[in-house]
Amino acid sequence: MSTVAGETVQACPECGTEIRMDGRFTVWCAGCDWNVDPEQSREKLSRLARAQRALARRHGEKLLAELTAGGTLRPRRDASSLLAYAFALAVHALTLALAAGGIWLVIEGWGGWGMVPGVFLLALGWSLRPRLPRLPEDGPVLTRADAPELFALVDEVAHVAGTRGVDAIVVDGRFNASVMSYGVRGRRRLTLGLPLWETLTPQQRIALLGHELGHYSNGDTRHGRVVAGALRSLTTWHYFFLPIADPEPLEVVVNLFYVVPRWLVLGTLMLLDRLTLRATQRAEYLADRMAARVGSTQAAVELMDRLLVSDSAAVVLHREVNTAALRGPRGARNDTRTDGLWERLAADLASVPEHERERQRRAGALRGHSVDATHPPTHLRHACLLIGAPTPPAVVPGEARESRIAEELADARAKVARRIIRDGFDG
Repeated sequence: MSTVAGETVQACPECGTEIRMDGRFTVWCAGCDWNVDPEQSREKLSRLARAQRALARRHGEKLLAELTAGGTLRPRRDASSLLAYAFALAVHALTLALAAGGIWLVIEGWGGWGMVPGVFLLALGWSLRPRLPRLPEDGPVLTRADAPELFALVDEVAHVAGTRGVDAIVVDGRFNASVMSYGVRGRRRLTLGLPLWETLTPQQRIALLGHELGHYSNGDTRHGRVVAGALRSLTTWHYFFLPIADPEPLEVVVNLFYVVPRWLVLGTLMLLDRLTLRATQRAEYLADRMAARVGSTQAAVELMDRLLVSDSAAVVLHREVNTAALRGPRGARNDTRTDGLWERLAADLASVPEHERERQRRAGALRGHSVDATHPPTHLRHACLLIGAPTPPAVVPGEARESRIAEELADARAKVARRIIRDGFDG
């Protein structure tokens, strides 16, 4: 092994190909993929997550094959989606039956011990009730009055996507972005994770907004209130039936009693997940197409590549937190490390060389990397975007607009940076 101009030079132990690598990153061979994903064997997933990932990959590959053969993606309600609605309604009906049974037992047993099972059923029904998402109480939440330029940009992207804008923008410290409806009136909320937003170019940010807002026009069954509420209820049921750790003799009996209902709930959860997964995969591909339509194919592809380096972003932010911890009490370290945090993160990710980005792409394909277990693998989404002629951008942000948006986000940037330095980075 030798070092030339800051690069590590060695022969691949598998095929003998000369490897020239930056010492900051994993040494691997582009000729035979030796050591392309050293972390793969350490990744630990639950049984449900492994099943979800395998199913997501199969559905993703099938949909991509259909597109490659000249097929089209359209939002539609197929038999699986209708069956998922039926199962979701059954879950909600069970919750309603528990509540109704509890009310009846309380009335019938008023003043006596008969009220006890009634109160228990009412408490159970209440804990399993469909919950409407709300705005977070502890994070920066922007309204149109707080960030008129940012909301104007979102409205412009939404217009191209064929939908309306959002009612609130939540800013947090995750390397992600999302949309959801909240409240009784079904208002719309966009969540922007600053570790992702601050490391994107202006055009990539447009593609990100196009992807997220595209979810409102593509008929994603899984994110509808009925199915999403049923999934949350089933997850709560599963939590109730988890075995007691380090059980006493009586608790061993309780654990045995829990086995059958736990597996019934898990089976129903997996069935509902399976019924909605194909529609969810289609919705993600459609959202990616919208990202390309709004921000350009190039920007959408670059956004996919940026998602692959989320681990690098986590390393940088953990390093920032550890450096701050070595510099003294919290109050002092907040002031010294929050200033310039986002600029340092963006510069670090921008310095990632192409050979490391290529390793991330290949590792992602081998591992089936995805944003979560319900998304198509990132490499398949990347390939889907490259089908057909490149799309030019429909929305182009100017420098003046970018500057005004940065000013509107300045306070949120400082708050989120302080929170990361104080509490650590968790995603």
